[in-house]
Amino acid sequence: MSYKKVLFIVAPLLFLSLMFPQKGFSEDTANCLACHSAMKGKVQTPSGALIELNLDIDKFQASVHGSLSCTECHIKFSDDPHTAPGAPVSTFVLAISSKISSKHLVDPIAAAACSDCHEEIYRKVLDSVHGSNITVKKQKDGALCLDCHGSPHYITKADKSESMVSRENQVETCGNCHEEKIIIEKYKLQENVMKSFKESFHGRKLYLGHTKAPTCSSCHGAHDIKSKTDPASPIFGKNKLVTCGNCHPGANERFIPAITHAHTHPIAHYTEKGLILLTLGTFAFIILHVLLDAFSEIRDAIFRKRREEE
Repeated sequence: MSYKKVLFIVAPLLFLSLMFPQKGFSEDTANCLACHSAMKGKVQTPSGALIELNLDIDKFQASVHGSLSCTECHIKFSDDPHTAPGAPVSTFVLAISSKISSKHLVDPIAAAACSDCHEEIYRKVLDSVHGSNITVKKQKDGALCLDCHGSPHYITKADKSESMVSRENQVETCGNCHEEKIIIEKYKLQENVMKSFKESFHGRKLYLGHTKAPTCSSCHGAHDIKSKTDPASPIFGKNKLVTCGNCHPGANERFIPAITHAHTHPIAHYTEKGLILLTLGTFAFIILHVLLDAFSEIRDAIFRKRREEE
């Protein structure tokens, strides 16, 4: 969709927004939603980025940001047909926006505005292996807020099942990048980490619904994730003693290797699969034996009854 077409659609919608403001929202937000709740599809900006035009009012209102006005985040957005609000921008937000502009091409100030409410967390992210990948290495594929939490318009609390960082979804969210072949090859990451976690003792407990089973962030951290080669990482060397000890008091150096991702070595992998098949086969044989024995007892009882009747 071209910008001219967008303008053609926006003009009448903007007029209607002034006549019939959205219920439950400030006039400023209602004006934005009048257009963006009705528009469909995506538009390509001059910078080449594709922007989703539609915003679901119900989902936005139910999100953790539903009470905020649009201009609290989109502080200086001025692409036609928008006029930039006159609100001042803090020096911290401006500094961050310049650092992340290689990733957020359209409105880096809005992406940096997360720090207005979450400054301490944002500082941790910028210091993490994910943040430094963007700010120092200028890589677009480095993870930032939206990559893990999803659209800021629809973010829910982490304890909600629909949240991208909930216990139920966290592994899949991390896997969006850590299972991506291009990213694995580019950064020389370990392959099949999601699969190996799901096959591990921790992963199996998690997917069986155990409420205390660890997820990715339990061992690696969340906003302040470090490279596994960084001495500050919770999974670096003897730091594992503390990390594992959070759930397993008294964990020692011999205990640590057992609590990790499942072994990826072919011998260990196929030995485990063989043991699983052996166990299932044993149970199948026992069940079959019981069924045949029961069938035999029933059959003999029927024959005995017939003889007695004769």
